[in-house]
Amino acid sequence: MDEAFDALQRLAGSMTLVATEGPGTAGRQAAEAVQAGAELVLVAGGDGTVNEALQGLAGTRAALGIIPAGTANVTAMEIGLGRSNRTALPALLCSGPVRIAIGSLQPAGSAERFYLAMAGAGLDASIVRRVAPSFKRRFGKLSYWYAGFATLGQALPEFYAAVDGQRVRASFALVSRVKNYGGDLEIARHADILQPKLALVLFEGRSSFRYLKYFSGVLLNRLGSMSGVTLKLVDHLDVEAGAAGGPDLQVDGEYAGHGAARFRIVPDALTLLVPRR
Repeated sequence: MDEAFDALQRLAGSMTLVATEGPGTAGRQAAEAVQAGAELVLVAGGDGTVNEALQGLAGTRAALGIIPAGTANVTAMEIGLGRSNRTALPALLCSGPVRIAIGSLQPAGSAERFYLAMAGAGLDASIVRRVAPSFKRRFGKLSYWYAGFATLGQALPEFYAAVDGQRVRASFALVSRVKNYGGDLEIARHADILQPKLALVLFEGRSSFRYLKYFSGVLLNRLGSMSGVTLKLVDHLDVEAGAAGGPDLQVDGEYAGHGAARFRIVPDALTLLVPRR
């Protein structure tokens, strides 16, 4: 990380290195940096840390640059920076500012939370909820696979999602700005982070074994032709609360509560450093 900072310091001229003060502090620190005159905020961390910083940068003219150093680094992978800070540095040094839209998740009765990569309701969010932070730190992405396979044989909670005037009963809604999921799979292949749309993937069915079929569809790029799967580009999606209080919600891989919520696109919201292609 010192090598990365030295190289960026030579490029930018004047930079200040600031450590986060703990979970949930990066957004405030990013906002304070912008208020103090910062034109560029570089975030070294995973998708969760980048998401925190985004809360303080959304709607400003300051640029966000990502130095990937987390579990999955989904956004960094999506824009071509790679998985680690060592591989990302050359691309970051050749990046340019691009003004993009971002996603927003607003649970009923709670504050709006912005996201760069993806948000979800239902199955994936319940998996995120089950993964203990200590387990995640030790096993990384394997912790999510473990929690996911642990659901096999269980009946999945369902909820209603309202989109384009239709009400669909589903067990998992992925509302994404990126193609890749967790850095390994491309589920929302119709997503484009540079375009102001949300890529929606709705999965129907209570049977967890049904997701083995869906998984094969992801691997073979056949989701679009499978029954029980809806692929759309949308501006917003509403999910309803179920009798049990669900669905669970997640944003950029972090648990975000449960219940009714609205997902929406926020146009012209962020300046992102993107490698030139």
